[in-house]
Amino acid sequence: MKAKPLISVENLTVSFNNKKDSRTAINNISFEVYENETIGIVGESGSGKSITALSIVRLLKWNNKVQSTGTISYKGLNYSNITEKKFRSIRGKEIAMIFQEPMSALNPSMRCGDQVKEILLHHEIVEEKIVDDEVIKLFENVKIPNPRDAINKYPHELSGGQQQRVMIAIAIACKPKILIADEPTTALDVTVQKEIVQLIKQIQKETKMSVIFISHDLALISEIADRTIVMYKGEIVESGTTRETFKNPKHIYTKALIAARPKTSKRLKKLPTINDILKGENKKEYISKKEREIAHQRIYNSKPILEVIDLKKIYLNSVGIFQKSKPHKAIDGVSFKLFEGETLGLVGESGCGKTSLGNAILQLTKPSSGKIIYKGKDLNNLTKKEIRLLRKEIQIIFQDPLASLNPRLSVGEAIIEPMKVHKLYKNYKVRRQKTLDLLSKVGLDESAFNRYPHEFSGGQRQRIGIARTIALKPKLILCDESVSALDVSVQAQVLNLLNSLKYDFGFTYIFISHDLAVVKYMSDNLLIMDKGKIVEMGEADKTYNTPSNAYTKRLINSIPKGL
Repeated sequence: MKAKPLISVENLTVSFNNKKDSRTAINNISFEVYENETIGIVGESGSGKSITALSIVRLLKWNNKVQSTGTISYKGLNYSNITEKKFRSIRGKEIAMIFQEPMSALNPSMRCGDQVKEILLHHEIVEEKIVDDEVIKLFENVKIPNPRDAINKYPHELSGGQQQRVMIAIAIACKPKILIADEPTTALDVTVQKEIVQLIKQIQKETKMSVIFISHDLALISEIADRTIVMYKGEIVESGTTRETFKNPKHIYTKALIAARPKTSKRLKKLPTINDILKGENKKEYISKKEREIAHQRIYNSKPILEVIDLKKIYLNSVGIFQKSKPHKAIDGVSFKLFEGETLGLVGESGCGKTSLGNAILQLTKPSSGKIIYKGKDLNNLTKKEIRLLRKEIQIIFQDPLASLNPRLSVGEAIIEPMKVHKLYKNYKVRRQKTLDLLSKVGLDESAFNRYPHEFSGGQRQRIGIARTIALKPKLILCDESVSALDVSVQAQVLNLLNSLKYDFGFTYIFISHDLAVVKYMSDNLLIMDKGKIVEMGEADKTYNTPSNAYTKRLINSIPKGL
């Protein structure tokens, strides 16, 4: 006799209506979740993954703007027969959710321990007199360092990985029957990602809870899910056992998702995008080892454009009013050379010194000692006027384009702004035409000029950020986690764009990322950092295939190998 499902979704349709138009976010989807199984849901942004999750947790308010048809049942009980008051006793206790952005989901004005206490006391899991001990136990279970200190800290005082662990502690506090994890490891280091996934699997083993794991990381889903659901434009286009779905995909969209991810074994000249494959234009051209050697000879037989010599950056951490500040070596004796036309991959976990090194090169912070030589000039000895001129030549593409773009400026004005600051081109008319040319170059049409950042998708905003960066025709660009939060298909588009711009304009890149598969694909050389030091450096393929340092090996072994 087949077991009854914990969750049953039948013919669910969700639509959003406004004055201008209506949009169907989910269209007639059906699936079931059984006890002690992991369901993976994959698809691009806008495919309906998160709306599905929010519907199950009943966090969408149904009204004339948000409408739904179909049914969701929990333990055989139809949601339409459960009052909101009754569901509040289920939400968090029996059906819990880990959100994608812990800093958005956690209360910034409450200490982390109090946020876990709140759910334990609300659902009457433990008595108030022992709740502190239960919180510390939960923090120990999710492996937060120094749990007794962490309970008194605010979310901003913890790292991204630790914030996500607090979210997990809140989600598992009541030992739920179903845990929904919505992109819980996006933008986290591969080692932290591995630890969080292992933690969820360990809890599942102990409590037999079911997990709905939502992610755009196909390799990760292929390792952890029993069954996989593939969503496209609000519909389920394929579902089945994970092994069968990824080894023998039937739907062309599933095939496209798998093909768009950079492979570590072969180096493609151009990554296939979803649209390429859907149109039947998936022509694969590989870069041979000989072609790569010839390109490297051309790059490395010239003078370096940037040279970093024994660079150090020391911060003083305050530990108390009556105690001396402790020195923290963010950069500890770093030396390397960067050549014109090169893409140097910079890899390491959070706190390894990647961002501090980038800030020092950009002259946003002054190093404690050492030299940064750019085109023969020591950047530490530049005047304010010379630093201002340097800003034009060394630019950055940020991780979060929405945060880096002014929401009050239209896209066109945001791109024109740096041209005006650096007095490029003779008047507004010329700058406007240059901006339209740049928008076309990054794959956006003229209509984007008068629109605002919030009107675009994440991938489109990243293209706008790139257009703004290259408006000044820089020589050196720092790509700081510039594709880490993007869907695999959008990521492929942006990586292709960065490579084509590199060849068109002769850019030199420092490519910072925690995704080693992406860094290996993009880079000529790899530079691995740990605790402020360079622990390994060399040609990207060789470093990835035969790492010599134990830390590098640990990073590579943490990458999901399911695909």
